Amino acid sequence: MSVHVAWDENLARELIHERSGMEGAMLPILHALQNKFGYVDARAVAIIANSLNVSRAEVFGTISFYHDFKRQPPMGGTIKLCRAEACQARGAEELAAHLETTHGAKIDGGYHKGVSVETAYCLGNCALGPNALHDGEIYGALDPQSLDELYAAVARAAGARQ
Repeated sequence: MSVHVAWDENLARELIHERSGMEGAMLPILHALQNKFGYVDARAVAIIANSLNVSRAEVFGTISFYHDFKRQPPMGGTIKLCRAEACQARGAEELAAHLETTHGAKIDGGYHKGVSVETAYCLGNCALGPNALHDGEIYGALDPQSLDELYAAVARAAGARQ
């Protein structure tokens, strides 16, 4: 389970500084901030821009282009449900409908009971679809029961963190 820390500007500066000399440093920096804080705080934009000698617009554009970069602290756990062709062929859309009817969780609709379910397009595990990703772990060959179990575990973990 990912454990994020509260925004800390000094820690953010340290993470940015450690990666600012890398080729193509923007994405490693944003990933480091996302992994540490669970999101990329707006205050990090100016720090990154100054560190990489790029405009704030370029930093913001990168953050907004990749929807995996969150701009607010997480309000719970996230399940990414693969809805690419292979997973669709194996029942991903039925699982998405199941989540909505059984749990009231709308795909890409924000948090519901501490769980956000987002669309992913290919998790690289097509042979075992439909797949989902949570906390860096892929869950394959999902059916309604195993997805319910995953959803419940994520909801419990989110409740325990609050």
